[in-house]
Amino acid sequence: MQVSVRDNNVDQALRALKKKLQREGVFREMKLRQSYEKPSEKKARCKAEAIRRSRKLARKKAQREGML
Repeated sequence: MQVSVRDNNVDQALRALKKKLQREGVFREMKLRQSYEKPSEKKARCKAEAIRRSRKLARKKAQREGML
């Protein structure tokens, strides 16, 4: 990952880097890897995330079709 610093503005470059890392999911992955997660907890979390993703997708699809 690369961020260019323009006009010696490090603060702006740092904000851009943080935004890119957030989009890539690096912070989330670091948080998950900080401690051990039991396989049953991991399975439950993955299932909940899948449900959340599918609901969000259905909501967006309905909105595009003019249902909401």
